[in-house]
Formats: sequence, C-alpha cells, structure tokens
Amino acid sequence: MLKADVGLIGLAVMGQNLALNIEGKGFKICVYNRTTSTTTDFMEGAAKDKIGLSASYSFNELVASLKTPRKIILMVKAGEAVDELINILTPLLYKGDILIDGGNSFFKDTIRRTRDLQLKGIDFMGVGISGGEEGALNGPSIMPGGSNKAWESVSELLTAISAKASDGLPCCAYLGPDGAGHFVKMVHNGIEYADMQLISEAYFLLRELIKMQPLEIGEVFRLWNEGELNSYLIEITANILARTDPETGKAMVDVILDKAGQKGTGMWTSSEALELGAASPTIAEAVFARYMSSMKDERVKAAKILHKTDYNIFEEYVLQVDDIKKALFATKIISYAQGFDILKKGSARYSWGFDLGEIALLWRSGCIIRAKFLERIKEAYRLDKNLPNLLLDPYFIDSIKNSLDSLRKVIALAAKAGLPIPAFYSALAYFDSYRCETLPANLIQAQRDYFGAHTYERVDKSGIFHTDWD
Repeated sequence: MLKADVGLIGLAVMGQNLALNIEGKGFKICVYNRTTSTTTDFMEGAAKDKIGLSASYSFNELVASLKTPRKIILMVKAGEAVDELINILTPLLYKGDILIDGGNSFFKDTIRRTRDLQLKGIDFMGVGISGGEEGALNGPSIMPGGSNKAWESVSELLTAISAKASDGLPCCAYLGPDGAGHFVKMVHNGIEYADMQLISEAYFLLRELIKMQPLEIGEVFRLWNEGELNSYLIEITANILARTDPETGKAMVDVILDKAGQKGTGMWTSSEALELGAASPTIAEAVFARYMSSMKDERVKAAKILHKTDYNIFEEYVLQVDDIKKALFATKIISYAQGFDILKKGSARYSWGFDLGEIALLWRSGCIIRAKFLERIKEAYRLDKNLPNLLLDPYFIDSIKNSLDSLRKVIALAAKAGLPIPAFYSALAYFDSYRCETLPANLIQAQRDYFGAHTYERVDKSGIFHTDWD
C-alpha cells in the first residue's frame, strides 16, 4: 500500500474537515483519534469513498503509514494535550520528521516545544489556522511558523489547502521561526475579539437609541456589507439578525442569553501587549466585556438597585444610522492599528522580521476577520514599510477625519443615555491619546519620584533627575 503524505491526529470537527480538505487537494492522508469509535464513524461517514484518506488505530500504525520525512498534524486542544502527544510520538519519530501543531497553542509554548524537539532532531511547526469549520474544509487562512527546512517540506501541502483571495493568491505564507505563526494567529484572534465587540456595540446602539428591531438592523448590516465595512463578520451578523427562532417566533438573537464565552486567545493577546508595551485598550476592553457579560446574575441584581438612566435620547439630538456606521468604521480602523502595533513590537522582540503588509494579505480570505479594507492595510505598508502606526497612513487619516464627528456624537449620546459601549469609548481614547502631544504623564512621573525616588527627565535639558520633594 502506498504510504501517506501526511498524518493527522485529532478528529473533532476541525480535524475532520481539515483531513477532507487535504484529501480533496490530492494528498494522501492517514488519520488517528484516541477514541476509536470517532475514527470509525468518520471513516464510514464523511470519509467514505475518499480514496486518499485512510485511518490508523495506534500511534505505531500511524507513524508506519507515513512517507519520510514523516509529517504529522496535531489538531488537539491547546495545552497539556499537545505536550502529552509530543511525549508519546517523539520516541517513534526519526531525525528530520516534522510535527505540526495546528491548534490555538500559546506561542511561548510553541517556542519551548520547538527548542526541546530541536535537541532531538525533530522539527516542530506552530501553524495558526483560522476560518472555523467551514474554513478548515474549504480553505482556511494559514499562518505557519517553524524552521525554514520544515516549511520547505510542507509548503506545497499548506499552500494547496489554504484559502485563495480574489486575485488567486494563497492566504498562506511563511512567517518566521519557532512561535511566529502562533503569535500572528493569537493577534488575529485579539483583533477578532475587538471586531466582534464593536459590531455588537453598533447593534446595541441601533437597538437601544434608534429603537430598531433585529430584522431592520439585519438589513442595515446587509447594506453596510456592500461598502467599506464589507467583511465576514458583518455578513454573518446580517444573517444572524434575520433569523427567527422556530420555537417562539422571536428574533433568534432575542432568545440567546447575553453571556459570551471565550477560549483565552483574546486574553493572551492583551497580556502579551502589556508585556511588549503595546497600547491596545480596545482589544483588552473586548476581553473585559466578555468577562462582564458572564456576570449575568450579578448584573440582574445590580440593575434593580442601580437603575438605568431615565433619559429620552431624542429630546435634544437625533442620532442617524449613518453616524453609527461611520463610528463603527473608525473604531474598526483603530482596533486594527492596535493589533498591528502588537505584531510590530512582537516581531522586534522575538526577531521574527514580520512583513506587516503580507500578514494583512493572509487575512483577506478564509479567516474570521477577513475584510475588504485589509487591502488598504497592505497598501499602507507598501507605501511605507516602516510606518509607525496605521493611523498615520494617508487613507486611514482621511477615513478617521471623515468619521470622527460621528464617533464623538455616538459616544456622547451613549454616555448620556447610560448605554455601555466600552470598546467604542476605548477606541476614541486611544486615538485622542495617540495624537496628543502632551499627556498628563508628567504628573505621574513626579508622583513616582516623590514617593519612590524613581527619577524623571526634563523638557529643557537632557539627563536623569530627582527632586527632594520634602
């Protein structure tokens, strides 16, 4: 029997769909899952009649079924499960074999695993895969990191199964050594958190301040998706708001409890931003908003004590749908600026040498944050590869300028109405801080010097100074 080009461990939905994608592109793949019944069900169901897809029922059998150098994709839950698999597989592998972690692993774990496996002659790749179940089957955005040698060995496979943008280019490109791929995927997910929160806040504004119903709001989002806000998340939001619950006849969104889950990648992004010194308040606020949403019982009690603001928003002002559209576009730009700043600082810290424009191209198709304006981000870095911040690119300068009045109007009215839109607030604060030549940090530094002799710099001469404040 001909040996397989690649093995895959982990047959949850993502693993199954990725296996079908790989087989559909003409590669031979052998799959394994610890729960034998899962493997059997897959082979007798979705994989039935797939001549390039086979199954193994032990690790030894899987390894023996593969061409050399052996390539095995791990599609298991991030964390201990990955380390456990590595410990099982390592004694069965040979020098030059390649393990590929396609899960949402923390990039520092990937750096550690790469280092440890290099000592044993085994190449390890951390590969970010975005696109959900549909992307895994039809073509995800793929963000590979690892050694150049390993990339050369798997590039044909990963490129073939990746999404293709409208110009035909694959949404897959080598990003750098060790944890580079998983770092980029982590930041992608952080931006995704912010994007989803901003969209939900725009929905909230339309619902609460303009008093629109879900079906009407869905139509608004459908129209927005035809313009500069065109993106996968706007598209699915329109579809969600158009859906009716078959049991109650209510809008589907109205029967879903307002508690948002998470798997930790947004928290990792915010934590790493803090470590890198990259200001990213909108991404962090999106994480905090999910934490706040999880406090449902407490919020219900608080609402009965700390009553909502009794204010009729229409007494003094009229908020237009177009104001919310412009505000959403401005805050989206600002949140992406924060994400790309994290990428820039991470690249410098870990010596990855990211091409930020190329990363934008990887996200044009297949992934969750795919959006029309990623082309503009690519163009911004083409015009200036050393661009300090996306907010300094001419296109984005004009876009913010055209939206700023609407953003301020929306935030002012929401604040007066007591409507929480924390991601919108944080985005405006970031923008205003970034363009503010003088901030009150001089007072903070004086305070630090007062109580801790932390010293300070002066505006009128160079050097480090301390004042005896007493």
